[in-house]
Amino acid sequence: MTTEATRRTPGTPCWVSLMVHGLSATQEFYRDLFGWDFVPGPQHFGPYLRAMIDGKEVAGIGQLPPDRHLPIAWTPYMATEDADETAEQIRCCGGTVGVGPLDAADAGRMAIASDPEGGVFGIWQAAAHTGTALFGTHGTPVWNELVTRETSAVSKFYQSVFGYDVEPVVSTEFDYATLHLEGRAVASLHGVGHALPRDRGSHWMTYFEVEDTEESAALVRDLGGHVLHEPREGSSGWLATVADPEGAVFTIVRSAER
Repeated sequence: MTTEATRRTPGTPCWVSLMVHGLSATQEFYRDLFGWDFVPGPQHFGPYLRAMIDGKEVAGIGQLPPDRHLPIAWTPYMATEDADETAEQIRCCGGTVGVGPLDAADAGRMAIASDPEGGVFGIWQAAAHTGTALFGTHGTPVWNELVTRETSAVSKFYQSVFGYDVEPVVSTEFDYATLHLEGRAVASLHGVGHALPRDRGSHWMTYFEVEDTEESAALVRDLGGHVLHEPREGSSGWLATVADPEGAVFTIVRSAER
């Protein structure tokens, strides 16, 4: 278990957030699955909760207005020192800024954007809130991966906006690239070609650490969620792709180091 209390290098995923219609039901689902407690967060979009483990902030869940029918999905936020400047860079590189930049009370300044392929992400200029404060234990975010049609074009976008060093996997059968900052892997891109779900398009996937992948997948079902890909062994550990009752898709993983 590790804690993180300082500002991240710009481009580092620093927070994950979910906007849903049924805030109370979603709160109960993740409390039972991950053991999260909740405290109020900034209310600039309406009701918003910060998920906590041992008093440390790990993620956020907010409530959508009843008339907003947006895709329900976990969204990673990338750290920035200047949200306005980064938003302009996103536009210049072919992306779209859908929300903001705007202040989230005294917590920081943010925007929500999408890359040229439609993958939605946020940017976060930290003030009082620096982002996820706990890692390496059950219920904490451990990784973020963009699932897209192919990685070569979209990798140039993220490289231009955030200054990533891109390390592609050289393979005729596997389209994958890791994004690095200051020599450290921070996220990845996974090209899946025509296997990309038509109803979702290009999208970011958040991975959450669990103590036991099979037990957690079974619990997802018991709590009204869905198991989309059964537990299987991967390079990062034992993982499964699941969805909560509102359809937000995420991956649970028991890391190989456990």
